[in-house]
Amino acid sequence: MTADGFASLRLERSGPVARITLSRPAVRNAFDDRLIEELTRAVRQAGDDAAVRVIVLAGDGPSFCAGADIQWMRKAGGYSRAENEADAERMARMLRTIDACPKPAVALAHGAAIGGGVGLVAAADIAIAAEGTVFSLAEVKLGILPSVISPYVLRAIGPRSARDLFLTGDRFDAAEALRIGLVHRVVPSAELEEVGQKKVASLLTSGPEAVAVAKRLIEEVTSQTPDEAMGLTVRTIAERRASAEAKEGLTAFLEKRKPSWAKERET
Repeated sequence: MTADGFASLRLERSGPVARITLSRPAVRNAFDDRLIEELTRAVRQAGDDAAVRVIVLAGDGPSFCAGADIQWMRKAGGYSRAENEADAERMARMLRTIDACPKPAVALAHGAAIGGGVGLVAAADIAIAAEGTVFSLAEVKLGILPSVISPYVLRAIGPRSARDLFLTGDRFDAAEALRIGLVHRVVPSAELEEVGQKKVASLLTSGPEAVAVAKRLIEEVTSQTPDEAMGLTVRTIAERRASAEAKEGLTAFLEKRKPSWAKERET
């Protein structure tokens, strides 16, 4: 166990970037109750850290995340209904913690992302996959289903693709994951870290307050019609225009210099 109390992952900070690496390579970084608790805690810790602006999610060993640890799932089979609901809720809260975190999360998938690993990719704001990565929503093959991860996966791939993948549990490759919207980009394995770093660098040129507000706005506006969203969008842009961050951004643009939040990265 590390000094900060993590046994199943590593939380490392480099300037404004927090990197969370799932570290159960012997079981392909599969989820159990400890990893779920630690990942929830690590994301909250990074989200609450004023110095952190971007979170990177990665995995040790040959795979990003193989979903649920089969031994943990077997143990859960003997739980009462109340225990099973509490167990599932912990997983649901972990994903929601990532989704609602004010700091953008970038997932770097490699090897395999199965079941809950697909949910982790879908919950991240930006997902990049290495060529050769295998994906699957294989729960139906075990007589269960991707229920807890479904809000994030459905948002990413839509109900039509979900009809196929939820019901068959078929494996699909990174190119298909890109086509259906699960990931944003597919790159050669050797370039995964470099491309991830470039995406992080791009995020660090954006106003941190604006990024957090944009995340909330996307969620709120998605479920509304233009008429329903009008009040929210008008109010939000008016508030942002009056913010110190927006004033600094506009001044920096007019003065042809980098804004203060971008300069911080250079120091």
